[in-house]
Amino acid sequence: MPKQPRAWQRMLSGRRLDLLDPTPMDIEIDDIAHGLAFVARWNGQTRGDWPYSVAEHSLLVEQIFSRQTATSPRWQLAALLHDAPEYVIGDMISPVKAAIGQSYGELDLRLTAAVHIRFGLPAVLPVEIKKAIKAADKVSAWLEAVQIAGFSESEANKLFGKPETSVLRGLKIHLRAPTIVREDFINRHSQLLVAIG
Repeated sequence: MPKQPRAWQRMLSGRRLDLLDPTPMDIEIDDIAHGLAFVARWNGQTRGDWPYSVAEHSLLVEQIFSRQTATSPRWQLAALLHDAPEYVIGDMISPVKAAIGQSYGELDLRLTAAVHIRFGLPAVLPVEIKKAIKAADKVSAWLEAVQIAGFSESEANKLFGKPETSVLRGLKIHLRAPTIVREDFINRHSQLLVAIG
């Protein structure tokens, strides 16, 4: 009988997270924040002295989502955690995800459901909330593309859609050390949990 390949990863918290069958009990915010703070977006192809991390991106998406959508802290938390599975599966640019196909999406969905349940969110978000988070994600991608990834505005407009000027007001990407971003992510998560009550 062939030996099954190992499907779990040991986390810094000591948890063993089964990537194929994740349980909410094995998910810790410190592990998520640490992983996301050290995962670079854009395959690391950004300007600056620090990589632009998924944790930094998640903080920006939550900020944009909150500007665009009059909503509760519960859905702000969902926006903050929108890329949480990438703490263990990494961030892949869209062309790579498309090439890998359905199996990546299924893995992402299972991890997302476990993360949501762990922090009191529904396993599957309401459609309108998911769409609003995706819209904020596209604005963030546009900002990142133009400010740090070397895209022209016209190129970013074609790929991500041109954001409304009012949404962009005052938003500037600042690259920071992963340890600082990790702490900000944990702090924002805590603030939202307190607000949810």
